[in-house]
Amino acid sequence: MPESTLIWIHGLVVLIAIFLGVRTGGMTIGMWGAAGVLVLAFMGVTPGDQPISAMLIVLAVVSAAGAMQVAGGIDWLVQIAKNIIQKRPKNITYIASYISAIFTMGAGTGNIYFSLLPVIEETSYRFKVRPERPLAVSSTASQMAIVASPVSAAMAVMVGLMEPTGFDITDILIIVIPSILVAIGVMALVQNKLGKEMEEDPEYKKRVEAGLIKVEKTVKEDKVLPPSAKRSALIFLSGVGVIIMFGLFENLRPVVGVGEDAGPLSMTTLIQIIMMIVALCIILFGKADVRQIPKSQVFDSGLVSMVALFGIAWLANTFIAAHEETIVTALGGVAETAPLMFALAIFVVGALTTSQSSTTAALMPIGIAIGIPSQFLIAMWMAVIGIYLFPINGSQIATIEFDRTGSTKMGKFVIDHSFTLPTILGAVVSVLVGILIAALVYGTV
Repeated sequence: MPESTLIWIHGLVVLIAIFLGVRTGGMTIGMWGAAGVLVLAFMGVTPGDQPISAMLIVLAVVSAAGAMQVAGGIDWLVQIAKNIIQKRPKNITYIASYISAIFTMGAGTGNIYFSLLPVIEETSYRFKVRPERPLAVSSTASQMAIVASPVSAAMAVMVGLMEPTGFDITDILIIVIPSILVAIGVMALVQNKLGKEMEEDPEYKKRVEAGLIKVEKTVKEDKVLPPSAKRSALIFLSGVGVIIMFGLFENLRPVVGVGEDAGPLSMTTLIQIIMMIVALCIILFGKADVRQIPKSQVFDSGLVSMVALFGIAWLANTFIAAHEETIVTALGGVAETAPLMFALAIFVVGALTTSQSSTTAALMPIGIAIGIPSQFLIAMWMAVIGIYLFPINGSQIATIEFDRTGSTKMGKFVIDHSFTLPTILGAVVSVLVGILIAALVYGTV
């Protein structure tokens, strides 16, 4: 059978697996990925490499984050955020969005946004700010920041792929962090000008008249937290700081190997080691109940993402390895004539997989293979916020349901929801700013 026919058949298997995974949700995207690997194997395709290093990073990080949650560290961070937001309610769209992003960068998961959601909604409602404005941008910002977190699953995949090209976690953060911060500012500026004021909104008026809205507090009063809560959060954040330090200063890393093989320990391995030590320190000094860590929401969500990453990345590696020469030739020409088309591909695949780490694992090896310079691949990587194009993400649904005024909407035509504009703006602005930074810092060659 001709290679061109085989690649279409095998590609259809990959797309069907992704589609079924999206339909069934959660970790099943990884299970469908494994099923796809088996189907390809029966077609004579040798299974590709499994993303073991990335999975181990995810496991180490969620162990530390789960310990922090059990010790009360996340509650302590949320109380700080609540106090900041409620001091400047009129600027809530900007403040809440940046806080949501910063929290995600530190924790490595956008799920921390769920803790901030009632604070943002209650503050905007109480001070008569249209809730859609801060909610739409904050939720989008929390997902954008995944690619700027040293300890996220997507970063684990990206670090493993970029290190062989000579770009480590520090290079990634130099490009990604300022790009995302600029994009969030633009998103908030534009969103603040959209929609009617809360009290003039037809949906809000209808709900008031129907007696569906009651003025009541949804934000719980601050509870007294034990000293271990603050201690656990500081230990976790210190671990993140250590990872960044080792990334910045390569000479501080342990030297391993002998002779010509000697060199600094890879950041992939260091992240795994440091976060496991962080988890241990939180258990010892943060008084986290080790029996409760596997039951924590953060740990549970992390395991789901690890299973999803396992299967879908394995399937992508299998497909790419089987048709690498054909794919490189085809996409290489496109990359030469219209390089930004690769960013569009990342955006679209992100929308289909709804997973930053899965999209990274699926497309970045192709970008490397077709010769796109690493600095520009990093810049285009931020288009993975395409996961928010369809309103099927858990944080989107929760945000819509939590807005008592009804200003945050699902939309009638799938992509006309409240998060559409922030998502597109975030992708376009962050990628363009990232390309500019990449060119200025690393050059165009």
